[in-house]
Amino acid sequence: MKILIADDDPQILRALRVTLGARGYEIITAANGTEAVNAAIDHRPDIFMLDLGMPELDGIQVIQGLRGWTQAPVLVVSGRTGAADKVEALDAGADDYVTKPFSIDELLARIRALTRRVPNQETAPITRIADIAIDLAAKSITRSTPGGPELVRLTPTEWQVLDILVRNAGKLVTRQSLLTEIWGSEHVTDTGYLRLYIAQLRKKIEPDPRNPRYLLTESGMGYRFRPDMDQG
Repeated sequence: MKILIADDDPQILRALRVTLGARGYEIITAANGTEAVNAAIDHRPDIFMLDLGMPELDGIQVIQGLRGWTQAPVLVVSGRTGAADKVEALDAGADDYVTKPFSIDELLARIRALTRRVPNQETAPITRIADIAIDLAAKSITRSTPGGPELVRLTPTEWQVLDILVRNAGKLVTRQSLLTEIWGSEHVTDTGYLRLYIAQLRKKIEPDPRNPRYLLTESGMGYRFRPDMDQG
């Protein structure tokens, strides 16, 4: 598996190249954001590991650039510990966030978790609700209109929420499991984040967001995606 590590600290690059290389990973390194983007295009890594505070292009700009053409997992490894920095990175398209200093065991566990999240396109069929078609593999939503299909745009975090709910269609997904999967275990009490994104998703895919038919709230527990509601 090929990992691109972008960080302006040469000691971190050297240490991770040696440590992860010894565990069988193929490592590509970049010392700034521009190098990271160029290396991504040249090498097409399976996972990206990015610092936020890089010169030329910062980590957020790199993530935004990557998300224009690849859905490979992005792990942010940064010394910035503020909640706002984490939310900004996740909203830009990052999949996980580790703060420095970190243990190598934690880093390896996060890498293993990210490799399990890579979608299997053969098991991600198109889900249809009312006039909406949700294609998880292509990460696209289209709405049928008299003038032809229209693209429904979601933010990366909205996609993460919807992806988890659709893949567990018909099942209760607890607030804690959603928060842990998307923002990490330290955010299990931040239910306000979740309500905001659920509300935004309802505005985009529900016929009547105030009376949802598909993204249902299970009071005090979590949420359930019910694509079969329109079938009686």
